[in-house]
Amino acid sequence: MPTGGSMRGTTVVWGDYGLRMKDHDRRVSAKQLKNAEDTINRRLRGERFRLFKRVSANIGVYTKGSDVRMGKGKGKFDYWAARIPVSRVVFEIKGNLHEQVVRDAFRLAGNKLPGLWEFVKKGDPPMVGITKLGNGITLQSLKEARREVEPKDKEATPQTIHPGMEVPPHTIARDMDPTPTLSHISP
Repeated sequence: MPTGGSMRGTTVVWGDYGLRMKDHDRRVSAKQLKNAEDTINRRLRGERFRLFKRVSANIGVYTKGSDVRMGKGKGKFDYWAARIPVSRVVFEIKGNLHEQVVRDAFRLAGNKLPGLWEFVKKGDPPMVGITKLGNGITLQSLKEARREVEPKDKEATPQTIHPGMEVPPHTIARDMDPTPTLSHISP
């Protein structure tokens, strides 16, 4: 899937608030996701809320030793990871919580995850790549060309060939000095 080509998963669906990836695509390990989830739960301990996880670590990462030559197979399994595209909502929270408390919990969780993260609310406009839709920007307007596109099958300008000439005229490089220089040749 091309980078930033879709707007699915960029808005809060089930909860009231969400944590969204802000910069480019990243591979996040299951350990990092679990660490961020534990951080949210620790910050909101004692509150009544429901945490939704929107990504799962379903990609196996295999590694080889540093002194192993090329070839000889794939390597052994190391850890599970998730590919998170730009502007993807990773966590959502539903509950009777104050917005500032949830902001703080998501800020702490974003510090545990690689990359830049932002706080979003339910009803925020969807994103296409790093572009927010809304305020006159639509998906259709993003697909349209920003300047006039020349057609690929544009006809070449025909060169005029004078009668009696078999070859089109060529340019001849001449001296750049417009004043003629006199050269004396002795006999």
